[in-house]
Amino acid sequence: MARLAVTGIGIVTPSGIGKRQFWANIKSARPFIKEITRFDASKYPSHIAGQIDDLEKYSTVSERLLKKIDVFSHMALIASEMALQDAGIDIKREDPNLVGIFLGNALGGWLYAETELRDLYIEGREGVSPYMASAWFPAAPQGQVSIYYGIKGFSKTVVADRASSLMALGYARKVLSKDKLELILAGGMEAPVTPYALLCCNTYGGLSTDNAHPQTSYRPFDKGRCGFVIGEGAGIMALEPVERARKRRANILAYLSGFSTNCDGVDRINPATDGKELARAIRAALDDAGINTQEVDYISLDGLALEVWDKGEVAAIKEVFGSRAKDIPVSCPKSMFGNLLGASGAVDLITTILAMEHNLVPPTLNLEEPDPNGLNFVGKEPREHIIGKALVISRGRGGINSVMVVEKS
Repeated sequence: MARLAVTGIGIVTPSGIGKRQFWANIKSARPFIKEITRFDASKYPSHIAGQIDDLEKYSTVSERLLKKIDVFSHMALIASEMALQDAGIDIKREDPNLVGIFLGNALGGWLYAETELRDLYIEGREGVSPYMASAWFPAAPQGQVSIYYGIKGFSKTVVADRASSLMALGYARKVLSKDKLELILAGGMEAPVTPYALLCCNTYGGLSTDNAHPQTSYRPFDKGRCGFVIGEGAGIMALEPVERARKRRANILAYLSGFSTNCDGVDRINPATDGKELARAIRAALDDAGINTQEVDYISLDGLALEVWDKGEVAAIKEVFGSRAKDIPVSCPKSMFGNLLGASGAVDLITTILAMEHNLVPPTLNLEEPDPNGLNFVGKEPREHIIGKALVISRGRGGINSVMVVEKS
């Protein structure tokens, strides 16, 4: 399958909005997890998160539209506009039938839904906004972006737990390589810092309850890990065929050259402990990209900070890369701002592209004593390193495995 060009990046996270601010905080290893202040979350087992407090400063969305949409659609609109601007694309000059949108999320828009359901029980049906039906469901951001820009091409929303956005990017790559479209906005968004969404995440059973120490609570691959911490945000990229990008003299940021996804199929929540299927997905992604294990310079880890997930991920990498596993730099930058669930894969991919641009491996915060060991973990501080080709791993409940190969432009 042909390589595809990433020509624009839009990023909205607790670590920063816009790729310059985001990367400045990532390379500085600044933590952005804190106690939830948006509502009283003190009675939840886990009441810490990566939160975005200044979204409105970066928005050009009208107040009229904001009343009709959930915050996860708002973040998608901001990230999409950033991606188009970064790519130098005037969407009005594009054929709307040849532009697509491929987005992923895990939960949908619960802030809007919670508010309206409360009004339903207090005021009855008359108290519910007519926009309730179109605001909360997982495909709402895709719909809002398409309406906002008049996009009419083939599009898709993917809901596959934490693997959602990387899988959406994989599907986008497949569709774009078949010449069905000329431009795709692809990525994901998630807004889980709401009362009901937080409750759902707590019942998941994997959240860190180290509420007294928010900044050190997310410890992927560390012996002292106690679960992951949720975060909110969005990551969206403009994707184009390489020939088109070169023809319009676009600044190509990276190439997506390989992708694979599969499922362990052993449990409705947990993955297989041996990492065998993840290893198979990694090999398939490398084969799809036409590269071998000797060419990989960096691996972005899923890093859920739960023993069964972390050990399986390390086992898979060791199985595929053998003795080279101890040499390839690996890290989990989301430890700084939280796990963005369905948006995590897209944000990890953007982080990796920026790492390639700056020849700097982003750090893994709070990694004191690796468990299991045997990989070349990049810990508290970033590390200078030339990254030509990289892997991004994103996984989801039920043993979903997704792997993307990205190459430097």
